[in-house]
Amino acid sequence: MNAAWLAHRVATALVLAWIVATIVFLALHMVPGDPAELLLSTGGISPDPASVAELREKLGLDRPILVQYGAFLSGLLRADLGNSLVDDYPVLSEIALRLPRTLELIFAGTLLAIVVGVPAGVYAALHRGGTFDKVASGVTALLLAVPVFVVGTLLVLIFAQTLRLMPAGGFAPLTQDPVLHLKLLTLPAIAIGKGLAAVLFRMTRAAMLDALANDYVRTARAKGLAPGRVLFVHVLRNALNPVITVLGLHMGTLLGGTVLVEYVFNWPGLSTPLLRAVEGRDYPMVVGIVLTISVLFLLINLIVEFLHATLDPRVSAS
Repeated sequence: MNAAWLAHRVATALVLAWIVATIVFLALHMVPGDPAELLLSTGGISPDPASVAELREKLGLDRPILVQYGAFLSGLLRADLGNSLVDDYPVLSEIALRLPRTLELIFAGTLLAIVVGVPAGVYAALHRGGTFDKVASGVTALLLAVPVFVVGTLLVLIFAQTLRLMPAGGFAPLTQDPVLHLKLLTLPAIAIGKGLAAVLFRMTRAAMLDALANDYVRTARAKGLAPGRVLFVHVLRNALNPVITVLGLHMGTLLGGTVLVEYVFNWPGLSTPLLRAVEGRDYPMVVGIVLTISVLFLLINLIVEFLHATLDPRVSAS
């Protein structure tokens, strides 16, 4: 892999992270009204001016905006996101506690989507127009049409309340009860992975059909290569590039989709403090979580580009 290409991609990701951080900082100052006054306002009653001035000093809002911006970036470089305004708990500690749970949910949903969507797409392409192809295409259209919170609610109704095969929701640490942890993870993983599985099925099927129609596939078959070698070496390898692109893009959207899934299944990830922070106007917590999600999205895109370059060396050479 071209080292200069990799360095350029990493540098681009860092610049984008700085731009996102700047946008988040400016968004805080573009909110109508005084953030300190909004935080202290309850029931439409104007807060005491002395309390507003004290909170403005605590948040650093009384300083020039460039000074605030410098302090904000300096804090990010030191991994200091400040303290929550609600309970004075470090924002970074709260994120460090809950982020692994959200990532676990996203990873489980993505893994389920890959295991189901990609092989199903390959099989449907190899048996184009068959019964499986028609049924699977119809099912994926239905999965894409139904919102994730509806699927989550139906899963709870069917598997938890009616059949009583799975718990309705909650969380149990993996180290304490691995079996219960996996049971609690199964339904939310299905809910969050259903849409991605449908997308991967469609993209894999389309990419496989396109690859199967190429001349090099007919040439490989004419040379007498084994069908399995033609499928995995010549067809699937070339069909994976667009699939990986779609996978990377939708993994980023899963970061937002987990909010509803975690709420439905009472999964204690990042959604709980995010919703609580929005309702309580806890700006440091909101900024910290938004930045974390944004950086994760950039990291996922960087990994996708790395996989592209690994599968197709021409990408890094360009």
